[in-house]
Amino acid sequence: MTRYLATYLASFVSENSDIFSTKKFKHNKISFLVMITQTEFSLRQHNRGFHLITDEIIAHLPNLPEVGMLNLFLKHTSAALTINENADPDVQTDMVQIFDNLIRENEPYYVHTLEGDDDMPAHGKSSIVGVSLNIPITKGRLNMGIWQGIYLCEFRQHGKSRKIVATILV
Repeated sequence: MTRYLATYLASFVSENSDIFSTKKFKHNKISFLVMITQTEFSLRQHNRGFHLITDEIIAHLPNLPEVGMLNLFLKHTSAALTINENADPDVQTDMVQIFDNLIRENEPYYVHTLEGDDDMPAHGKSSIVGVSLNIPITKGRLNMGIWQGIYLCEFRQHGKSRKIVATILV
């Protein structure tokens, strides 16, 4: 199995050498190779809401390895990434309601108000949800549950194009 995996990895790296960075490590007489590929892309613009973006993410990724890990990092402080149910659109509506009730606009104690009534609440919501996801890769596909999808949580009323850094570890 180990020899097969090493052969597969060597051929995968050589076929994709333009996108892979490799590092070799030695630990307790065991050598292993870590391959990393990274791409940055922009998502299309979305207004406030929870937007299913799984297909948009996959469209920007290179061919996925047989086994690995995908890290997605959102380069913004007023939006977030999450994984949630992808079957019933009511989930998206309910998530907006939950977060708008958790963190409200126009609170009298906000000091950071120069960028609009929705800006400080957007920062708070982004901090709660987070800007990074790790998703396992199995058999060359994202290994998520059948009802799971990747969401962009846009917390500004009029969102803008959002940048994602996708890092694949093999």
